[in-house]
Amino acid sequence: MKRMLTTLFAMGISLAAMSQSTTDTTAAPAFKLSGSADVYYKYNLNGNNTDNKTSFTNSHNSFELGMVSLKVEHGFKKGSIVADLGFGKRAGEFSYNDVPGSSNGLSMAIKQLYVSYQLTEKVKVSLGSFATHIGYELVDAYANRNYSMSYMFSYGPFFNTGVKADIAITSSLSAMVGVFNPTDLKSVSLNSHKYIGAQLGFAPAETPIKLYLNYLEGKDTFGIQNHQVDLVATYQINKVLGLGYNATYSTYSDTRAPKSTRENAKWWGNALYVNLDFTDKIGLTVRGEYFSDKDGVKVFGAFPKGGNVVAGTLTLNYKVGNLTIMPEFRLDKASVDLFSKSDGKPYDMTSNVLLAATYHF
Repeated sequence: MKRMLTTLFAMGISLAAMSQSTTDTTAAPAFKLSGSADVYYKYNLNGNNTDNKTSFTNSHNSFELGMVSLKVEHGFKKGSIVADLGFGKRAGEFSYNDVPGSSNGLSMAIKQLYVSYQLTEKVKVSLGSFATHIGYELVDAYANRNYSMSYMFSYGPFFNTGVKADIAITSSLSAMVGVFNPTDLKSVSLNSHKYIGAQLGFAPAETPIKLYLNYLEGKDTFGIQNHQVDLVATYQINKVLGLGYNATYSTYSDTRAPKSTRENAKWWGNALYVNLDFTDKIGLTVRGEYFSDKDGVKVFGAFPKGGNVVAGTLTLNYKVGNLTIMPEFRLDKASVDLFSKSDGKPYDMTSNVLLAATYHF
């Protein structure tokens, strides 16, 4: 009897151990909470708040709140969800079609909301609204090395809503194809027009280079056909010096006009980013951008022959943990009198000094 009890006890211990081992090896749902915030002060040397022609920094001699973001990610087995909320003026301007009075500092917007399914090991399908694949810069201030935004970011798409498939072709080659609502619209009621988007990415592990060729085309709710081709390239030369490059070309055609009289309009731009990281705490970024809008599609609509602008931005990045302090100087020179002095006199140049702070977790 004693031997039997001992045997039963040992078997019980073994079964309990097996049960505990099975429980421990079961993958738990993946959960991640992240967020960020940014604030800034800007002074326009022309003395007005009308000279800003790019996104998110339309102010003069004022302390401003940018955006508070909270992002939740959760995944279990093959399914996952991303919910990214933004609060503040920056969020309202980003979702300008969805937020009434988007310049209101109390605006709230859904920056991203999508669910994904890992169809195979190499294919993931996502449905919802996500930041666009077009361009180099991002809406979250902490993710950029310059605080003020480029013209190409400001006049390209902000986000796309629809369905997309991300495909890992090889370890270094990736692709994306998707069908979306017209640009920057989370809901469409006027028509059933859709956009087609695609991306081809090349990022070899053995070389510090990344290349992304992006495409977006479709007809908006007013019947304007748009095609945009975009290239993003980054190259980390060494620990100190890194380069970034963005080029984009966008055309428009009014399909409501007869084909015999239909004309194409276009805008295009190039930007070079030179990133210097002297230490883990101190970095410097120089952005040089050329933006051409000779057909007056975006910035130069008030000028019969359109125009172009050359912009240079110098930003210092001083990092203290997750806090980054960003003093910045920017100079924009246009081919026509796009800007103005404080007395209202037209002028072809504007400059700004800015101090920003970002924090993320």
